[in-house]
Amino acid sequence: MTAGVGEHKGADMAIVPAPGGSGAPALGEPLPVEFGNTRYAVRGTRGGVHDALDTPETLTAWIAEHEAEFPEGVASAALGGLRPGDLPRFVALRDAIRTVSRNAADGTEPDPAAIATINQAAGAAPRIPRLRLEPDGTLTAIKCADAHPLAALSTLAADAIMLFGSAERDLLRACGGPGCVLFYVQNHPRRGWCSAGCGNRARVARHHERHKG
Repeated sequence: MTAGVGEHKGADMAIVPAPGGSGAPALGEPLPVEFGNTRYAVRGTRGGVHDALDTPETLTAWIAEHEAEFPEGVASAALGGLRPGDLPRFVALRDAIRTVSRNAADGTEPDPAAIATINQAAGAAPRIPRLRLEPDGTLTAIKCADAHPLAALSTLAADAIMLFGSAERDLLRACGGPGCVLFYVQNHPRRGWCSAGCGNRARVARHHERHKG
């Protein structure tokens, strides 16, 4: 049985983010798409796929890299309280997001098991909003007060639910670049790749194909 929020025990020591970073691309896509793209291909590896969630240290590095995209306090709670045993829950959510993204890109029916994984992850930790009265008398809305370490997991899942349950799901695409495994939201009708680099490589590949032999 998957541990619930009440059963989570913080690590004795915080997981130090990998000094070299997560290695995952940052394309400015919605946060759940960026998270799904922690499985990625590196140019020059002959189609080899890398996993930015292969260790707890690279997971926390990725969270640190995207801290500003999480509600206030969520990333810092994760960086200070996640334990190594939490990694499989993040990997399972990432893989479920990729599955549903692939379903959307292919125009196929969403996978029920992947949907169940996302829904379960959304309940991993409470996300309680609060109003904060500032010294100058203004009010600030805090989306996730007193964040639990697993609030990062529930935030990613909740954002994925909002993405997949909206019209934006119909704009999800799989990159057409050679060997690329990334997804993106097609915010322009002529966009066919996750990045300009993949677009250039696709054009070069087509040029070579036309002129070979």
